[in-house]
Amino acid sequence: MEFTEIKDITDRLIKETGKRLVGYEDYMRSIIRVLYADGHVILEGNPGIAKTLAANTLAEILGVGFGRIQFTPDLMPSDITGVNVFNQKTLEFEYLEGPVFTNFLLTDEINRSPPKTQAALLEAMQERQVTVEGVARSLPNPFLVIATQNPLEQAGTYNLPEAQIDRFLIRILIDLPSKEVEKAMLRLKDTGETMSVDELLDAETIIAIQKKIHEVKATEEVLNYIVDIVHKTRDNPNVEIPASPRASIALMSLGKANAAINGRDYVQPDDVKTVAFEVLNHRIGLSHEAELDRINISDIINTLLSESTVSI
Repeated sequence: MEFTEIKDITDRLIKETGKRLVGYEDYMRSIIRVLYADGHVILEGNPGIAKTLAANTLAEILGVGFGRIQFTPDLMPSDITGVNVFNQKTLEFEYLEGPVFTNFLLTDEINRSPPKTQAALLEAMQERQVTVEGVARSLPNPFLVIATQNPLEQAGTYNLPEAQIDRFLIRILIDLPSKEVEKAMLRLKDTGETMSVDELLDAETIIAIQKKIHEVKATEEVLNYIVDIVHKTRDNPNVEIPASPRASIALMSLGKANAAINGRDYVQPDDVKTVAFEVLNHRIGLSHEAELDRINISDIINTLLSESTVSI
């Protein structure tokens, strides 16, 4: 597989999602980067802006196993990972797999369940396995978690544990549509039909792309640039919770994925800049003073990028 082929595949994926989704091209490109980098993603935005439809549509196009978990306050960890049940006929315990045993897992409204339940995903997301009663079971490959959450609904929600937030490669903040995009949505909805989409990939092809991403070259200068950006989060007085080394890894991995979807086998500084906000926006915690001064995450990240330089 050549990098030009990865670019062509990506363009076809995005074009196919356009049959159902309007104004989602950039968001879908971000999700596809995460898929190629073998990571996970949070979609955050107001209710009713097609976050779930985007995940469902991409799952159909990818042609892999799909599972969905609706997170609720009474959801239990075993509802995610599975459980051992006693078989009356064989007089033995049998393991029933939970919905996490799939390739493409949509966790809808993930912050509506308490931390104990959310933590059931930690091992799955990091180790690609689940352990039930001391027995570890591997998950299918590839494995992608897309989580959705609504920022406006505070009643009945829980904060995600920081360790879990950090395991999401990026967080995509989805804006409300413009007038033009919303009008195009109405035209699409007015047909009364749900457009069908074609299956363009399979698990084997996705795995091949993920392996190819590792061949993308990141020079010493680009690596220094990445480390400089992340370390500046630790020196900024407005930042109380800085980015961890996992952020550096995410910038490198997604920088490589962005290079690949543009048909290149090497990372440019602009690849890192392209993914920086989505990588860092959920990993940085502002100080109380910064919040009082109405300094936001976007201001901090823009400052980091403007102060970081690279010599090529």
